[in-house]
Amino acid sequence: MKFLDRYIKIIDWYIIKKYLGTYIFTLAIFTVISVVFDISEKLDDFLKGSATQSQIIFQYYGGFIPFYLNFLSPLINFIAVIFFTAKMADQTEIVPILCGKASFNRFLRPYFIASTLIFITSMIFNQLVIPETNRLMTNFTNTYLKDSNTSRTNVHIKLDNSTYVYMESFENRSNTGYRFSLESFEKDELKSKLMADRISWDSVGKKWKIYNYTIRYVNGLKENMVSGTEKDTTLDMRPIDFDLRDNIYSAMNYRELNEKIEKEKIRGSGIMVNLELEKYKRWTYPFSTYVLTLIGVALSSRKVRGGVGLPLGIGIGLSFLYILLIQFSNVFALKGGLPPIIAVIIPNLIFGTIGVILAIKAPK
Repeated sequence: MKFLDRYIKIIDWYIIKKYLGTYIFTLAIFTVISVVFDISEKLDDFLKGSATQSQIIFQYYGGFIPFYLNFLSPLINFIAVIFFTAKMADQTEIVPILCGKASFNRFLRPYFIASTLIFITSMIFNQLVIPETNRLMTNFTNTYLKDSNTSRTNVHIKLDNSTYVYMESFENRSNTGYRFSLESFEKDELKSKLMADRISWDSVGKKWKIYNYTIRYVNGLKENMVSGTEKDTTLDMRPIDFDLRDNIYSAMNYRELNEKIEKEKIRGSGIMVNLELEKYKRWTYPFSTYVLTLIGVALSSRKVRGGVGLPLGIGIGLSFLYILLIQFSNVFALKGGLPPIIAVIIPNLIFGTIGVILAIKAPK
């Protein structure tokens, strides 16, 4: 009995070692392939742009590589589990384990120990590392690869329950708004209205500069007008609040994302779903490691004709189906009114159910 227990522990370490080794090797291969394809796609943009070689390496790919490492992690984990387990089944290594003391659930233990290590790493990356590296990649992309001359027109923002902002247009490149107005109310009564030719963000002083302004103060039937050429003011808004580019949310850390969500509850500018999707994906996406590991083991633990090829092909097909389901859920959240928390749970819920069914039907 002691010999059997020791044998099972040896098998556990063998599975964990091979599992993690296959996962890291496969992840490295896919990362290299992603970088090569990305370079071939953006080479003309790199040559035409003014970015230096060090900026491309340390800013763009310093953000690109961690992002895709984390993004591909559950799917590469899935393929690695199928490849490694199918190879064990093909070499008739699983049958002696299941014929001994170990049940199928016991056989799953080392897989989930290794999955937990991957899950913890992915969670840390999602919450702490990826937002910072995404900031590097986003700044580089918006500066050198995308048209940064994006502007918004007819901008309306509610800063709080009594303050409203309007700009005829806002230029992202110069962080300048034109035909600016700021209205302050007390209940339903207008108390003051500031109008200016333009407003510009002072990145050094972290405040706004207002040019050629007129302030109208209202106190019942009495009114007072004040004019000036330049005025510094502090407002609860930043240039990023007017950015049209959709990659800025992934560059926010968890605190910034929560602050943005709280402000959006007041402003109602139509980006709440995007913000909540980004927030919930950071928490739920790492759980796909467990779901896909369960499916991978249950799917590839049976010895079949054709060796590793058939389970691996099915696994790659399921990987693409999983990605497709994620995209469908996101579209339904953004365009169809599906709550973001439901949208991010649906893929793991459906594939988790598939995993349980496959585990029940797996050879025991």
